[in-house]
Amino acid sequence: QVQLVESGGGLVQAGGSLRLSCAASGLTFSRYVMGWFRQPPGKEREFVAGIPWFGGRTSYTDSVKGRFTISRDNAKNTVYLQMNSLKPEDTAVYFCAADGSTRVALIPTAYDYWGQGTQVTVSS
Repeated sequence: QVQLVESGGGLVQAGGSLRLSCAASGLTFSRYVMGWFRQPPGKEREFVAGIPWFGGRTSYTDSVKGRFTISRDNAKNTVYLQMNSLKPEDTAVYFCAADGSTRVALIPTAYDYWGQGTQVTVSS
């Protein structure tokens, strides 16, 4: 049974930092593209960042470029999202997802497995 478990969310002031983690089990982690998505209140789920399984070029949505960094540790079956210079508009539930293809996809439907999400709230 595949499980993705996010952690690291919380309440932070604008300008602060958080590091999200997503621990995976039940799949060959090193063979999966990993993505982070977020869903702000009342809005649709949106792509934030993605990293290929082979450690290639990462992808980010424009609004987080230069502030967020996605990374993975295949030995620990974990993907991370380092979030710096947080803004109130970053407030959302953040989800990690796994995709068995070879390229980072930007749409949620491309991903095979999802975590339960972790809340990130940025106060102004």
